[in-house]
Amino acid sequence: MARRPRTPDTPAEDFVERIVDIDVGAEMETSFLEYAYSVIYSRALPDARDGLKPVQRRILFQMGEMGLRPDRPYVKSSRVVGEVMGKLHPHGDAAIYDAMVRLAQPFSLRLPLVDGHGNFGSLDDGPAAARYTEARLAAAAMAMVADIDEDTVDFVPNYDNKLTQPEVLPAAIPNLLVNGASGIAVGMATNMAPHNLVEVVAAARHLLAHPDATLEDVMRFVPGPDLPSGGKIVGLEGVRDAYASGRGAFRTRATTRIENVTSRRKGIVVTELPFGVGVEKVLKSIKDGVTAKKLQGIADALDLTDRTNGLRLVVEVKTGFNPEAVLEQLFRQTPLEESFSINNVALVDGQPRTLGLLELLRVWVDHRIDVVRRRSRFRLGKRRDRLHLVEGLLVAILDIDEVIQVIRSSDDADVARQRLRDVFDLSEPQAEYILELRLRRLTKFSRIELEKERDELQREIEELEAILADDARLRGVVSDEMADVAATYGTPRRTILLESAGGSSVTGAPGAARAAAAAPLEIADTPCRVLLSGTGLLARTSDDAPPVRSERRSKHDVLASDVATTARGVVGAVTSLGRVVRVPVLDLPALPPTDGAPSLSGGVPLSEVVALEPRERVVGLTSLAPDAPTLALATAQGVVKRVAAGDAPSNREAWEVVALKDGDEVVGCAQAADDDELVLVSSDSSLLHFAASSVRPQGRSAGGMAGIKLAAGQRVVAFATVPAGAAAEAVVVTVAGSGGALPGTQAGSAKVSPFDAYPGKGRATGGVRSHRFLKNEDTLLLAWVGPAPARACGSGGQAVPLPELDPRRDMSGTPLPAPVHAVG
Repeated sequence: MARRPRTPDTPAEDFVERIVDIDVGAEMETSFLEYAYSVIYSRALPDARDGLKPVQRRILFQMGEMGLRPDRPYVKSSRVVGEVMGKLHPHGDAAIYDAMVRLAQPFSLRLPLVDGHGNFGSLDDGPAAARYTEARLAAAAMAMVADIDEDTVDFVPNYDNKLTQPEVLPAAIPNLLVNGASGIAVGMATNMAPHNLVEVVAAARHLLAHPDATLEDVMRFVPGPDLPSGGKIVGLEGVRDAYASGRGAFRTRATTRIENVTSRRKGIVVTELPFGVGVEKVLKSIKDGVTAKKLQGIADALDLTDRTNGLRLVVEVKTGFNPEAVLEQLFRQTPLEESFSINNVALVDGQPRTLGLLELLRVWVDHRIDVVRRRSRFRLGKRRDRLHLVEGLLVAILDIDEVIQVIRSSDDADVARQRLRDVFDLSEPQAEYILELRLRRLTKFSRIELEKERDELQREIEELEAILADDARLRGVVSDEMADVAATYGTPRRTILLESAGGSSVTGAPGAARAAAAAPLEIADTPCRVLLSGTGLLARTSDDAPPVRSERRSKHDVLASDVATTARGVVGAVTSLGRVVRVPVLDLPALPPTDGAPSLSGGVPLSEVVALEPRERVVGLTSLAPDAPTLALATAQGVVKRVAAGDAPSNREAWEVVALKDGDEVVGCAQAADDDELVLVSSDSSLLHFAASSVRPQGRSAGGMAGIKLAAGQRVVAFATVPAGAAAEAVVVTVAGSGGALPGTQAGSAKVSPFDAYPGKGRATGGVRSHRFLKNEDTLLLAWVGPAPARACGSGGQAVPLPELDPRRDMSGTPLPAPVHAVG
């Protein structure tokens, strides 16, 4: 219903009501279709030629008009937004700024088109306000707007018909494929994956040279998407479907590796995330999964990302859990693995269409052919016009005196222009140009320059005419320009393509992911051995095989103690203060198998596993299994003791196993059965060994019994056990020196002798001499008894050679080349 406005002077009889009957259904349908078309064409969907939505196109065009090239200073983003909104895009500053921000984000676009300065946001946080950030065109954007002023594209009026704007950009870069697109229209949506510029250009050039190329042909150049964040694409069937029909899906995975994040714990290090996934989203998902008990074996998750090292997300794995199995859990339960659905919808001739790879390439290639053809026509016209003027100037310069006479004798400019045309047979533009000629152009040098310019223009005109006349030559120019763009702006591929999850998604080995998926989450309780090195490193082997003893020297350290256990078991570390400290085996790093003497350089220092008191040290390892042999130990004052293994308390981390007297300390320990031999070596080189059965097992609080009779001022320097039947293979190593020298500063002399050269004696006796001192030697610095071959090392784990075996027990030693820290 419509009414004619009634004014105070309008008579009542002249006021007429006008009622219009309409079909509400038809009106709603028409209005909705108009709205839907506006959203599809003017807002949500990109043009298949330049890959830009209208607001993006207007931003790049206006920034180019403002002169914001990469070699110019940045300007405030709010200034760009204001120019775009006031001249081309009257839809609000928020929409314009959001579009400009996305054009500047390297994690959103494979090839950013805006060079942003300031906080342009991240995957987890939004950008700063437009008044705080600055921007200019990126180098790649110059290829998008190149030659736009040479009639390469059509211009259309802006919203108020006062200005014009490009209908599409020349787009020397295949922007739609390289940067992808996403948008939601009315009744349709688009979601396109980014690709590698070099690969897309190679496919386009192949299509230029072979217009009848098939999808399989171009997929040899474009095997799959190349995402800005890198990562891995797992499974390419969905990619092939999308390239064929325009619709498909694929899975993206984070790039991960398993490392020792601490000396006692492994972790999963994430260096690349799936496209569109932020670190905060992953951390929150992990936290929620652990809280809901959907994720097991995770001790902590830390974001260690910085500008120097880039993305680094560390997920610490609890001791006893298989890192590969935990990683497979993370892939299933968190955004470390995401699905990407491809829906290639774009505008072609103003109509939305779903396009496959071949169609997308053809649209861009045809657009570039049209751009180069129109540019060539424009340049040809410009050069013809310039040649026409140059030829007129040359005519004037050849007869300049007559030209001047004609001009001087004319009443006004119009008469002069007409007389020049009549006398010299010039055209209107030529005559006008001569009238505006400056006197400095009348030199002989100017004539030479004009003749050179004429020849150059004639050559360029011939070349442009040849390009326009020959389609093959035109395509060659387009192909060469594509190659230049790829060489200038191309970068290596970031995303790894995997045919399936069984490729190398976890560790890089074929079938690793399938093995990880099938592996138990927790590490199995398999037999192994715990090793202690002479320099205080702890580690475990991967099986229960005894350490291989070889004549080949180990490059690092010596084996001081080892004990059989299981991967999820517990062993005891015996200290010099008479304590046993519980050590979980899973806290120790596992050494790889070796066919020679064990290298313990991959072990963990004792201080990181065992909590020790000041001046307390670990003297050996013992098994805490109930069926293990008894623990035998000896002190510096000559006391010896055996303790039953099953006497260890189950609810304590540390406990005493011997009551020490003031000033005494434990010097060594070993597990001993009744038929083994206990060996003690004193500082005055006395060696005593006797049967372990002569020392009855005692409780933890007992103080032990006399082991060796010591002379005044002497102490025990070494304790060991020799298993029954192994005496023939055991050797005795003694190192002598001066008791007044600082520890670790003197090399001393060493002697290696067979153990069976020493007669056994009863417990609490003085033993026999094992080393004859040289001049300036008055004490044993250290001694060791164990199976051959014996090896020595310095304080840094470096090997120190020992002398050859001497069958005589009571002899002097051989000088050593360096101080010895430990023997094993």
